[in-house]
Amino acid sequence: MARIVICVLISFACLTSCNELPSHEEYHAENWSKRRMDVNPKDSLETGKTYLSIYSQIYSMSQHKTHNLTAMASMRNTSDTDTIFVTSAKYYDAQGKLIRTYFDKSIYLAPMETTEVIIEELDIEGGTGSNFIFEWKKAENTSEPLFEGIMNSTLGQQGLSFSTTGKRIK
Repeated sequence: MARIVICVLISFACLTSCNELPSHEEYHAENWSKRRMDVNPKDSLETGKTYLSIYSQIYSMSQHKTHNLTAMASMRNTSDTDTIFVTSAKYYDAQGKLIRTYFDKSIYLAPMETTEVIIEELDIEGGTGSNFIFEWKKAENTSEPLFEGIMNSTLGQQGLSFSTTGKRIK
């Protein structure tokens, strides 16, 4: 009888601990709506484009086994005086196919402000070679924004984490 009770409790715990991932539109949706700002195309702002590699999976032990990671694409305004604008954040998979766009209007980052896009550990659409393209605008003498990827995973007492840095491509 005790075994049956234990099995029922374990089954209940497993069922109730399974959380469904939020839809991709929900990721930081409140963050994007708070930050929306129309940027006048006639403004004399410098435009740029930055590539950032992200890993939602990495190979483990062989090419036939992968390990899922939580990934964070961090968008940072490095200016302590001026606001910058991120006009686009597009996420691509390892084959270069667009997976999703994270906001439909420009967002602003106040001086020294940071925001991020989170790729959940169970979201493996990007695969082992996913990446972002960020488009942005800034005042002429303002420092460029910084885009970083932070990937991590923990299992038991083992943990792994690493980072990538964006590269300006335009």
